[in-house]
Amino acid sequence: MVKFSKLFSTLLASLLLLSSAFAQSEKERINTYISQYADLAIREMLRTGVPASITLAQGIHETAGGQSDLAAFANNHFGIKCREEWKGETMAHDDDSKAECFRKYASVEESYKDHSEFLKRPHYAFLFKLDPTDFEGWAKGLKKAGYATNPVYAQKLIKIIVDNNLQQYTLLAMERRQGNESNAFAYASNNQKADDLKNAVSKIREVLADAKVAAKQNLGKASSLKKGTYPLNAIFNINEARVILAPAGSSLFAIATNYNVAYKKLLEFNDLDEAEIFMNDQLIFLQKKLKRGRNDFHIIEENEDLHDVAQKEGIQLSSVLEFNHLQKGMIPAVGEKIYLKSPAPASPKLASANFSGKSISM
Repeated sequence: MVKFSKLFSTLLASLLLLSSAFAQSEKERINTYISQYADLAIREMLRTGVPASITLAQGIHETAGGQSDLAAFANNHFGIKCREEWKGETMAHDDDSKAECFRKYASVEESYKDHSEFLKRPHYAFLFKLDPTDFEGWAKGLKKAGYATNPVYAQKLIKIIVDNNLQQYTLLAMERRQGNESNAFAYASNNQKADDLKNAVSKIREVLADAKVAAKQNLGKASSLKKGTYPLNAIFNINEARVILAPAGSSLFAIATNYNVAYKKLLEFNDLDEAEIFMNDQLIFLQKKLKRGRNDFHIIEENEDLHDVAQKEGIQLSSVLEFNHLQKGMIPAVGEKIYLKSPAPASPKLASANFSGKSISM
């Protein structure tokens, strides 16, 4: 009996470990999926109005985080069947019945575009009367309109959105649309009397292209933050200022909404010109940093720039530059001492290459 009890305990512990490993693996797959396709979902929302949170949630659910056969062999991320109007390539796949006909795409982007167009069909029209942030209404509406046969389809989508904070991508698309369209139409308005309409159109395209480039500014370098150094999902203090650790994939606009801080204030508090989706973990201050550090100095580490120093030490970037006789864009070499409380006796040695990909301001 004792041996059986020990065997049972061992088996139970093994099952728990396997369950934990599976859950972690599933979370990693979902995070990878989001990082790969969030921008595509945002672009489709800007193009058609389908909320980015709903698109991503459906993609994650239908592909099991990008692992389904339909996704792997047909680039079909939304489980859309052929139907009579489909003239493209197809793939046979078991679903409600054996060997059902599913649409096959040349790329994932084509699948995302077709998904948006599919939802423009008449019996989904009522969804577009909902607020794009009403993901519960959209999820329940999709089930009501017959998108899926699973009786708990809406609840599954809602859970995916909540668990992975997908609402931030809908908010980001709305913010991007407002900013980009206002800039474009402002230029068009100023050029109504221009003889050459093509030049005006060309300039508007340049404005939108610049915005797209700005969205990729966080891709510039690897993160200098060490895993486990800062608490997740909690507000903590650095040098008497409140701060959070924003995980990769977060958007500053969503953080502003969640913590009830004006977006422009967050830019100011964190010495940023603008920020969209963070490609790496980022320290984000919720209030203004002090002009002097708690520590006397900071030693530059690998992949670290002055903005990183300012964030890690909770000090305004302008002070860091002033104390160390540096200008914006300069990057000290690894191992150099950065003064945080008083002027340095001399400027630090600079790195041979500028790896900074951030957009910062003084």
